[in-house]
Amino acid sequence: MIVSFRYQLLRALMNTAVDDGLIRRNPCRIKGADRYEVPERPVLTVAEVFAVADSTAPRYRLLVLLAAFTTLRFGEPVAPRCRDIDLKGLTVTVRRAQAELQDGRLFDKAPKSAAGVRSVSFPAELLDAVTHHLEHFSAPGRDGHVFVGPQGGRLRRSNFRDDWVKARKAAGVTTGLHFHDLRHTGNTLASTAGDSTRELMTRMGHSSSRAALIYQHMTSDRDRVIADRLGAMIREGEGRATD
Repeated sequence: MIVSFRYQLLRALMNTAVDDGLIRRNPCRIKGADRYEVPERPVLTVAEVFAVADSTAPRYRLLVLLAAFTTLRFGEPVAPRCRDIDLKGLTVTVRRAQAELQDGRLFDKAPKSAAGVRSVSFPAELLDAVTHHLEHFSAPGRDGHVFVGPQGGRLRRSNFRDDWVKARKAAGVTTGLHFHDLRHTGNTLASTAGDSTRELMTRMGHSSSRAALIYQHMTSDRDRVIADRLGAMIREGEGRATD
């Protein structure tokens, strides 16, 4: 797989050189040499999601639940402020995503595409968990970050990693589970809930590069239906959504 990745990178560099007029023809022309099989990522059950959430530190419990049931990437839920959580509408609005520079500095950046700015519905079964978190763990004020560390500073992926590994072990789930696999789990559950490819793309914040696949934005009502179906899965899976 490493060799294929290197060939893929080299081929991309040669394509750029062709575009820039530095060479006339890309010498990397071995068919299929830049392809490799990506191993299938694990998918948790609803009960396993709650097992991991209940095994993590209380201040990070909601982070696990949102990652699974709103399919947000790690940088997306740690960037929003308290004002971005709508308790009546049961949505979290993603306007920017947190990124970390090599020197350790954190900053909020705009999503890669316009589709990344979105409001995602969360199941009503998570409302108590969301309310509890905002009251006990979020930074104060409407402009305070929803997720902060124990000392009130911004949550870093590196600081959260140890908590994640401990929770994963305590819950007894696969040792190969990454935090990003919660997003994969959520997307799989959302697909099972009956949403279309277009709706799933909107919920994930993805946009298509092909003009033929330009889609209309899903209505908030339809997104609510998906979140409600995920809520039904939580109830059927006997997930403990309240603290």
